[in-house]
Amino acid sequence: MSKIRLENDSLVAEINTFGAELTSLKNKTTNLEYIWQAGSEWSKHSPVLFPIVGQLKDNKYTYNGNAYTLNRHGFARESEFELFDQNADSLCLVLSSNDKTKAIYPFDFHFYVIYELKGNTLEVHYKVENDGEETMYYSAGGHPAFNVPLVSGMKYADYKLRFDQPIVADRWVLESGLIKNESIPCMQDETMLELSKELFAEDALVFKKVNANSISLRATGSTHGLTMKIEDCNYLGLWAAKEADFVCIEPWWGIADSVDASGELSKKEGILSLEPEEDAFHSFSIKVF
Repeated sequence: MSKIRLENDSLVAEINTFGAELTSLKNKTTNLEYIWQAGSEWSKHSPVLFPIVGQLKDNKYTYNGNAYTLNRHGFARESEFELFDQNADSLCLVLSSNDKTKAIYPFDFHFYVIYELKGNTLEVHYKVENDGEETMYYSAGGHPAFNVPLVSGMKYADYKLRFDQPIVADRWVLESGLIKNESIPCMQDETMLELSKELFAEDALVFKKVNANSISLRATGSTHGLTMKIEDCNYLGLWAAKEADFVCIEPWWGIADSVDASGELSKKEGILSLEPEEDAFHSFSIKVF
């Protein structure tokens, strides 16, 4: 396990080879830290989710008649990645299938996590390769936690999440990490969601098919914030630990099981598939200001 530093004229980023996790993103001019620094409320910074997103029913799934156990968000966040390529301002880490992964996920794969600094933007790309001889089923996602407040003198409630266009989105209710068969109206042709510690009292806000290109974290009275491009993701999660000073903006290509999920991996809601020798890219970016 080691940390790798990326730097350009505007930003400095640090990435841990364990979990391919982004642990720091700083503006070089202001020295402002945007990433949550793993406090007692939550010990992570920005986990990478693969080969599932969220919770499986009973932490189990079936494939080809065999039963497997897989913990919430998959094993990538708890795995050591290998360095595949590195430049001053970009980095590629890879996790490949092995005996340990195949005991819980029976597919041959390469999973690449790519970070690239471009001006005041960090681009994040996930590349998934099916290296096997059968259809591969998977999900992937990001889970970055951003400091709130970003600057001293501000309060959590000063901050807002703003979409780039009005959206209509229901919140899908979670029960012990599983998606219930009901939703609650949350945003009705609105662009703005005001942050509060109470907002996440009943776990994450889970949205399906958000028709927006980006979401920004801003505060009235501050010039500092960030914008995440999310047009490529199929689902979106928003979350914070109880009483913690951060908010997670989570672009997902997959979703937790429903409370009545069958457990069959190929029929799981939001599951993606790759044929042998195929690959797929999933991307988001974080622009800071």
